[in-house]
Amino acid sequence: MTDQANLDTLPRLLRRNAATMAARPAIREKTRGIWQTFTWSAYQRQVHDFALGLAARGFGRGDKLAVVGDNRPRLYWAQLAAQCLGGVAVPIYQDAIAAEMAYVIDHAGVRVVVAEDQEQVDKILAVQDRLRELELIIYDDPRGIGRYAQPMLVAFDAVQAAGREFGASHSGYLEAEIDKGRADEVALFTYTSGTTGNPKGVMLSHANLLAASRGFVAAETIGPNDDILSYLPMAWIGESLFSLVLTLLVGFACNCPERPETVQRDLRELGPTVALAPPRVWENMLAQLRIRAADASPLKRRVFECFRALAERGESARSAGERLSPWLRLALLFGEILVYRPVRDQLGLRRARWAYTGGAPLGADTFRFFRAFGVNLKQVWGATELSGLATLQRDGEADADTVGVPMPGTEIKTDDRGEVLVRSAAVFQGYHRQPDATRAAIDAEGWFHTGDTGYIDPRGYLVIIDRSRDVGELADGTPFAPQFIENKLKFSPFIAEAVAFGDRRPFVAAMIAIDLGTVGNWAERHNLAYTSFQDLSAKPEIRRLIGAEIERCNTGLPAAARVRRFLLLNKEFDPDDNEITRTRKVRRRFIAEKYAAVVEAFYGGADAVELATEITYEDGRKTVLRSSVAIDEIALAAPPIPEPAYA
Repeated sequence: MTDQANLDTLPRLLRRNAATMAARPAIREKTRGIWQTFTWSAYQRQVHDFALGLAARGFGRGDKLAVVGDNRPRLYWAQLAAQCLGGVAVPIYQDAIAAEMAYVIDHAGVRVVVAEDQEQVDKILAVQDRLRELELIIYDDPRGIGRYAQPMLVAFDAVQAAGREFGASHSGYLEAEIDKGRADEVALFTYTSGTTGNPKGVMLSHANLLAASRGFVAAETIGPNDDILSYLPMAWIGESLFSLVLTLLVGFACNCPERPETVQRDLRELGPTVALAPPRVWENMLAQLRIRAADASPLKRRVFECFRALAERGESARSAGERLSPWLRLALLFGEILVYRPVRDQLGLRRARWAYTGGAPLGADTFRFFRAFGVNLKQVWGATELSGLATLQRDGEADADTVGVPMPGTEIKTDDRGEVLVRSAAVFQGYHRQPDATRAAIDAEGWFHTGDTGYIDPRGYLVIIDRSRDVGELADGTPFAPQFIENKLKFSPFIAEAVAFGDRRPFVAAMIAIDLGTVGNWAERHNLAYTSFQDLSAKPEIRRLIGAEIERCNTGLPAAARVRRFLLLNKEFDPDDNEITRTRKVRRRFIAEKYAAVVEAFYGGADAVELATEITYEDGRKTVLRSSVAIDEIALAAPPIPEPAYA
């Protein structure tokens, strides 16, 4: 059973890979500094043993299995094992607090949870009384769990051992279950980020996931020899698409880092050929590069800045379709030897043939920086409801202002209000237990209403402006798209998050959360002592530093859209406090309510505001942080400010 027509579910693709690529690497995990490799035949064995262990406990078609933890082979195997039996995998964000985890487990109707370690097990046990259908918790790492007496707790190894026993007495059971599987069966519940309320359970079938993956394969020359580092949250649809579905479809290996703290080191050691990251990762990489440049000797710093400027000049010329002068080509060749290649090596991108950014808009300046340094960074766009992908940029067509062209098999148009609509075989089956929301999202002709405002340019490239509900206008009628301004601000390595206000207001104001690492580094170099995030952000020197960054940002904005007033928050935005989602998207409606006093102060002319900010700890405890926070003005007539050396 290897013809294309029969490769219509993920378990059948696994069976194909184990038969045709048995000895090739399928997944690796770094343990105690050593990469452990599992071939496709070993991968299949692990999945089948676990699936049979689930079957021995009555798990079957339509049942739900959740996984929670960092990227681990066993969590991927557990998802596939559930799908082998006709079940549904439900990945959960590993940094979710117990209450958030309880919502997903209960809403999805999960029977089995596979948890990575004691931390995740403790969170589930803390809300056990709210989980009406949960019957079994399976743990991977036994450290700290040995003395737990809960009867529903069982080790991953024990489930696999029971599976081998069950398989010995039920010959052919699993193969028969895999053969029963249908392409239109739901394979995955992926919960949305929940920017406007509780997350929705997006039901994706095998056919949906494979349609998106096959469209990607038709557009890119990806093959079995490629590699990807799987470090992004397993609950994010982009991670599921690349590290689970595409690896099965194409046969390339996914690699799990040792710990979240070692991702950068493991990335550099592995040197994957495919890199996927949301904008915040690219922004952090750029911020760290700038800090390293600032910490370097004066000669090295001047060399870096010189070749950086040359690289960006060359990228601008290439983007405009202009020929590079012989002198510039020669300078870029020297830059490749002295700067660009060493930087790519430091970032772990020395072998990367493609690098993708998606999940949220990436600032144009950050995008151009990486492309200028020889990283083939390209933008992709999609949604959880579209199985992750709908458009991508082809090689040679990368553009900071668009998200590319529709993938093969995907139709895109905009309605009379500018909302982007998509129709393809990758469009989801519906929202779990929310039929009204499903009907509102997919019209009678099968078009999914994305909620994004955009347009298709004359070349056929899709341009995304902002979320439709966030696009507005200033009091004078000037269009106002807050994401555009926020992305400009976040190009500064000193700014971690920004929220812009201005809809129906006379001017733009912004709340800023500083980047503790880069601002702290700057403070240390300038002998500025501080004790905490709150203390650092309140210092006049830091307010002046951020004010200068905003002035620099303003020079690239239309006059009416320039930021006139700003405030430095006394804490970071935190998903636990519902200010941002687990994928770091701003929850604007919630922030507007939570920080209503700040907005009133911005437009009431106050020079300070009293903030009482609630903070939530991982165990659910809450406390209130109180402080008086200054509001600063920005001079609108400021002349262009040169790019700083961040020294």
